[in-house]
Amino acid sequence: MIQHASTKLLNISFLEQGRDDSQVVLLLHGWPDNATTWNNVIPPLMAAGYRVIAPWLRGFGSTTFHEKSTPRTGNSGIHAFDMIELMDSLDIKKFSIVGHDWGSNIAEAMAVGWPDRVECIALLSTPPRLGGMPTPPFQHAQLEWYHWFQATKRGADAVRQDPRGFAHIMWENWSPKGWFSEDTFAQVAQSWQNPDFVDITLHSYRSRWDEAEPDPKSEKLEKEVKATKTLSLPALFVQGEVDGVNPPYVSENVHEKFTGPFERVLMPGVGHFPSREAPDLLSQHLLNFLQQSLATSSEE
Repeated sequence: MIQHASTKLLNISFLEQGRDDSQVVLLLHGWPDNATTWNNVIPPLMAAGYRVIAPWLRGFGSTTFHEKSTPRTGNSGIHAFDMIELMDSLDIKKFSIVGHDWGSNIAEAMAVGWPDRVECIALLSTPPRLGGMPTPPFQHAQLEWYHWFQATKRGADAVRQDPRGFAHIMWENWSPKGWFSEDTFAQVAQSWQNPDFVDITLHSYRSRWDEAEPDPKSEKLEKEVKATKTLSLPALFVQGEVDGVNPPYVSENVHEKFTGPFERVLMPGVGHFPSREAPDLLSQHLLNFLQQSLATSSEE
């Protein structure tokens, strides 16, 4: 059942299951996707005793702004503020985070900005940006063509004209052929009819390559992420072996970003969307990680 919470800037829609007194796991979806990516991950986590919260990010689904004057920005830092304010509205002090794609970078920003609140993080498919983002080598820049496309006026105009078609190309290219049904895509695509979806998408990709400034509210946090070389909290990185946009070579050195307990998991036959492609296997990896990490933290 979809719930709603009001924060300073947003009315945030989210899925929630589990008891109020349970340890909290915040699930953050990526792009182009929505909170339903966790539909088959939430039940195993809840069954294991966790309280699970899966919001629609700003610009997705029925998550909307209170004011027309609020900047429609999408850099990771401002999403991190959104999620902290969501946790505040629910009176949740400490929590773990599982983030996919955009959600992966939001999770690390939250761990940098609020280290006393984030107990552990699991990052799916997209490597951390700790220490800053160097220009990728040509081999990977080619796979990230859609980043550069959105940095041009004609590219931005094309995305505005057909955001659904733009997203469909990603679903086709990022995972093995036939991994999704058109019915599922159509259901998820309804979330991208949000009137702010395109503005937030364009700003997200432009700002990460310095083609747009981050939201002023999050400028300090963005600088802190670039200045932070490593994190010491428990971390898991999950990578599909056949990810069409972030192949395994992209995450070979992710372990260097974490000085605490860390594990990198490669999922055979899985592309960029592990929560949709292999939710059972992903859930088991997440449960093992959460149980080990939270048990360790409770002993300290």
